[in-house]
Amino acid sequence: MDLDRADYIDLYFGDESHFGLNPNVPYAWQHKDNPILLPSKKAQKLSVFGLMNLDCKLYSKMVIGGFKSIDLIAYLDEFVQTITKRTILILDNAPIHRSKIFKAKKKLWEKADMYVYFLPPYSPELNKIEILWRFVKYQWLPFDAFTNFKNLKQRLDEVLKNIGTKCSIKFY
Repeated sequence: MDLDRADYIDLYFGDESHFGLNPNVPYAWQHKDNPILLPSKKAQKLSVFGLMNLDCKLYSKMVIGGFKSIDLIAYLDEFVQTITKRTILILDNAPIHRSKIFKAKKKLWEKADMYVYFLPPYSPELNKIEILWRFVKYQWLPFDAFTNFKNLKQRLDEVLKNIGTKCSIKFY
């Protein structure tokens, strides 16, 4: 992280997160005569892959359904075209990050000065973007996002566009 702060490299933490119409309300104070009620529906889900640096700058891609290795590779192929110096991506050990086709692309990305490093297994606390996903789910997405799928997509898109400005986390 010191090399990132010294502007010698760009450091990004990457991960996917999933969003559906089951609201993320782990605990809330409420009056017994006026409970907070949110509908819970099984429906489509949105998946977001994000790359975030320690200044809370986010590059993200949202899809309906889930990401596959081929989707992630296409996104990272686009991202590598934007880098201007040595770039380090920190990822967890999700199967789409460890697939054969993903591993094959690593060598090509390294030629473009983008390097992928994997966290130790079962260590999500080391991936800073996990903090971002918690903020999105538990603080920044408004309750009305969960009324229907269209609202969820629209509100999530608004939050993602505001990360780093209105929605920000201080890591330093």
